[in-house]
Amino acid sequence: MTEPFGARLRRAMDERGPLCVGIDPHASLLTEWGLNDDVAGLERFSRTVVEALSDRVAVFKPQSAFFERFGSRGVAVLEKTVQEARAAGALVLMDAKRGDIGSTMAAYAEAFLRKDSPLFSDALTVSPYLGYGSLSPAVALARESGAGLFVLALTSNPEGGEVQHAVRADGRTVGATMLAHLAAENTGEEPLGSFGAVVGATLGDLSSYDLDINGPLLAPGVGAQGATPADLPGVFGAAIRNVVPNVSRGVLRHGPDVSALRASAERFADEIRSALPTG
Repeated sequence: MTEPFGARLRRAMDERGPLCVGIDPHASLLTEWGLNDDVAGLERFSRTVVEALSDRVAVFKPQSAFFERFGSRGVAVLEKTVQEARAAGALVLMDAKRGDIGSTMAAYAEAFLRKDSPLFSDALTVSPYLGYGSLSPAVALARESGAGLFVLALTSNPEGGEVQHAVRADGRTVGATMLAHLAAENTGEEPLGSFGAVVGATLGDLSSYDLDINGPLLAPGVGAQGATPADLPGVFGAAIRNVVPNVSRGVLRHGPDVSALRASAERFADEIRSALPTG
């Protein structure tokens, strides 16, 4: 049986630190690297990031959309990127934010969570806003494959609040409801559950939310979006040990120089370690 994602992630975080680096080859960043906004530029960018960082970060988070925009050839680059990153020892979290119902949700899950899929990833971001139960096919396949999910719960984009902070008839917000579902999925799992939440690092004090879901908390927003590693304890409180801070542009803007990419990732990793409580 494949070791569950939560256990593999806990070990990677303990050994390499919790830093997650995005692979976000959007057009402006390709230009900054001196690359053309085409498939060749996409491939050069992705290969460079993987070669520079795959032996020192816990998680890569490729953003599927930036590959999909090039059609089948872009998806082929994404397949290769995922496979090379995993072969080098990093975990891959596919940032595709899929969400649908029934057989369609099952098909999305098979694309990214079925072991023999060319895009098989260690975990996948998903949207629960067709109802948490709509994610059941992905939950089931993730368990079967030893993969994980990161469910959008409290995102950093300003528009997210109109859905996530809405109050249900039972008095709980929608975001709190998603966290409760994830806590239930992770009940009894050791050393860490495989079903995580996406919680923005830019959101400030979240003490009114129970972030102790016994699962990982992906924290976008560190770096270019304004949050710093020093902000993390104030946002996540007692759940800080399970936080996976994501940095994309803050690291990627230092490319294509490999040594500069490594130095930037190491600076963020050191700052994150310094912000974590000891013991």
